[in-house]
Amino acid sequence: MAAEVFTLADLTRIVLEAAGGGESVDWGDEKVLDTEFEALGYESLALLETGGRIEREYGISLDDEALSDMPTPRALIETVNAHLSAAARTV
Repeated sequence: MAAEVFTLADLTRIVLEAAGGGESVDWGDEKVLDTEFEALGYESLALLETGGRIEREYGISLDDEALSDMPTPRALIETVNAHLSAAARTV
């Protein structure tokens, strides 16, 4: 596992690697946490690619359907951290 806590910085790096774009998104502004991915310019396919990269890097499994319904970066970060926490408890 790469880290115990998944952060906005981690998500930013992975989203930009997986889906590119984001030139108009200020990922350093915490307001982005509660902005819907669609408003940020990322559709469900970009989120699925992002989810795949998160799964590979962090050794967790995210449900594709739930991932495509993830409305905001905050929701995705919380979901990833919940999976990381559960994985840590089983080790």
